[in-house]
Amino acid sequence: MASVRLDYVAPWWTYWLHNFPHFNFIFEPVDNTFKPEEASYQQSLILLAGVGAVGLGLSLLVLAVYLTLLCCWHRDIDEDTKRPNNCCVTWAAIITGLIICSAVGVGFYGNSETNDGVYQLTYSLYNANHTLGGINNLVAASVGNVESGLQLHLERLDEIFAARSDYLQSLRFMRLMINNVIRELTTLPDINKASVDLAAIADQTAFIEYYRWLAFLLLLIMDLVICLAMCLGMARQSRWLLIMIMFFVALSLILSWASFGVGAATAVGTSDFCVSPDKFIVNQTNDFISADVAHYYLFCSPNLPNPFQQSITICQRSLTTMQIQIQGLLQFSVPFFPMAERDLLGIQRVLNTTEFSVHQLTALLDCRGLHKDYVDALMGVCYDGVEGLLYLSLFSLLAGCALSAMLCAVFKVWTLMASRDKEYDDIDEEDPFNPQARRMSYNPRRSNIHSFCSYTSSLGSQATLHPPPQSASNVMPPPEYMNQNMLFGGSPRYENVPLIGRGSPPPSYSPSMRTTYLSMTDAQIRHFGTDFQV
Repeated sequence: MASVRLDYVAPWWTYWLHNFPHFNFIFEPVDNTFKPEEASYQQSLILLAGVGAVGLGLSLLVLAVYLTLLCCWHRDIDEDTKRPNNCCVTWAAIITGLIICSAVGVGFYGNSETNDGVYQLTYSLYNANHTLGGINNLVAASVGNVESGLQLHLERLDEIFAARSDYLQSLRFMRLMINNVIRELTTLPDINKASVDLAAIADQTAFIEYYRWLAFLLLLIMDLVICLAMCLGMARQSRWLLIMIMFFVALSLILSWASFGVGAATAVGTSDFCVSPDKFIVNQTNDFISADVAHYYLFCSPNLPNPFQQSITICQRSLTTMQIQIQGLLQFSVPFFPMAERDLLGIQRVLNTTEFSVHQLTALLDCRGLHKDYVDALMGVCYDGVEGLLYLSLFSLLAGCALSAMLCAVFKVWTLMASRDKEYDDIDEEDPFNPQARRMSYNPRRSNIHSFCSYTSSLGSQATLHPPPQSASNVMPPPEYMNQNMLFGGSPRYENVPLIGRGSPPPSYSPSMRTTYLSMTDAQIRHFGTDFQV
């Protein structure tokens, strides 16, 4: 006879995680057997979760050292030195962004795998709970039918067959068979508690998994948004955007390291269970299920005897015997006692229903159905679940390191923006070659100098213009190009007046200036020379 047991072999990564050292709070070695009720084992998992706190502390230490060095380096910069090149900062931000995007892809895969594993676990638990519930319902219904349904008919038949001792002997024998059926059904293990526990575990697991999946999904989306905001903040050089980025990067950094610690501890604890799940389940169910029953369902081997076979066989034989007795009474007693036919047929219907329930009970009590649910649950937890936790831990580790580097890049961008603003503040506003100073130097309200070529003047008024009188003082007049700039408003597109007497290349003229220069009189040409001629 071939074995019907579905083989379960723990994956290699569960053994690798199971071999992680376990220590309690005073750093004494702890047995890595899965015992969640023991305080020492709980302390070992808490210490494993503390790895996330250690990673966060190291990240903050690196950030503090980097900020210290950055401040010292920024203080030692010479004022005459040019603004530092931000090419390295840009490449650092790009690399960290690519690492975070890769980590997010790993996180999405791990989150999906973990969710699939937990879904397979809850699905198997609900199936097993449905099977156990069906067993309980069939046992209760069968016992109820035999006790209440047959008892009423037998009491009436006692009155009908009071004059026939042979028929009364058949009724007493049927009562003996009914007691056998009731005794064997009630001696079956009470698995009502097991079904209640499975339902509670499945509900609680599904509730926790939903919020875990949602929390990781939001964390992954936040990391993607941080990458996009980082690119936008570096492109626009916006201070408020960089402040928001720093806040969310710090928040994501804390959440990443926290998820790394929780995921590592959960993966190790689950691996401890996956290495030897049979032993743990036998210990947890020994209060309401015997060890032979637990082994029958956990291993489902043909070498193990069926603990329910004897009880089921006795029930089936008792029901068959009662069916034979009822057939004989229907054949021989009804012609003499026609009133007994209704009760005899009622007993036959109850026996048929009970026999059908016993056949269903036999199928449900077979180990193959519950063992398949058990193996499916183990496959979901130990393969998909633990594998997904490993990918999520890898995502948290990569994200924690990359976010630390991104925070350093954001601080560097902030210092570069401060250096740029300082350079802008150091510009001399009175510098005549500063375009902003040239625009600010012209104020039409304070200027009383009339333009040499006014755009609103007529040609006649231009003909009567005379050069300003020569001053007898030794005070040097302002440079000629500055006077010309004040005269014509410092237009950046055209030069206002020719560079008279400077030997400069021919300037570019506006159309109105060109018309004015071409219409100059001979007296003006003799006075100013031929510099204006085009």
